[in-house]
Amino acid sequence: LLDIPKRPLMGTIIKPKLGLRTEDHAKVAYDAWVGGCDLVKDDENLSGQGFNPFRERVLETLRQRDRAEKETGERKAYLINITSETSEMVERAKFVVDSGGEYVMVDILTCGFSALQTLRNQDFDLIIHAHRAGHAAFTKNPRHGISMLVISKLARVVGIDQIHVGAVVGKMSEVREEVLKNCSALRDEMDGLKRVLPVASGGLHPRLIPSLIKIFGNDFVIQAGGGIHGHRDGTVSGARAMRQALDATMQVIPLKEYAKTHKELETALKIWK
Repeated sequence: LLDIPKRPLMGTIIKPKLGLRTEDHAKVAYDAWVGGCDLVKDDENLSGQGFNPFRERVLETLRQRDRAEKETGERKAYLINITSETSEMVERAKFVVDSGGEYVMVDILTCGFSALQTLRNQDFDLIIHAHRAGHAAFTKNPRHGISMLVISKLARVVGIDQIHVGAVVGKMSEVREEVLKNCSALRDEMDGLKRVLPVASGGLHPRLIPSLIKIFGNDFVIQAGGGIHGHRDGTVSGARAMRQALDATMQVIPLKEYAKTHKELETALKIWK
């Protein structure tokens, strides 16, 4: 879809997650795309608000996606949160397809696996990004609950395309062994099922890119929120800094060396230490 075969995908989340008007929401997405992000997604608790209704948001943000593609010459994608009651969620997915979208996001533990399966069984040919919001209620007590490994496998069986696995670094860092087990559950052979793309997220910023690639390899999504929008020169510069850090790492160039000729990365390395 995006024609990026050799490096991780770079994504961000619209921030602030709630409270933006439709045009402001779409502007943040545009800024991230032109800065170098491949993917831009809604946050997990954005469904529809009176000043940012779902259908208007879809149309305006996809318009900005098309604009960013023309300006950058790169394919871009918008991961639209369609989470809702099952029949409404299916209607939303259809609207996304009819509007030219190719990706949707679903809070899989909010809507449930049956609703997710209903969505997957529709003939929409959509990429489904699975958000695991609420998983800690099941996964964080070692004495009872459901392991994230089980949730990941169930989601894969139902038919998702990518899912959050946490990160070994960043503010939401988790036990390395658990994160890598989740990645293996998504990538390993499983009775002929297609592989699922792991998404690393939670407190990520440009300085962490080399560590992330060392841990996850090249076939995953790097998803940063504050690590992009928190750049002192704004979202465009934040996205550029992340992309520069990714480019440097893929070329095996130390970030400090690359930053000497890339001002956005230079600034980012002063912010995130």
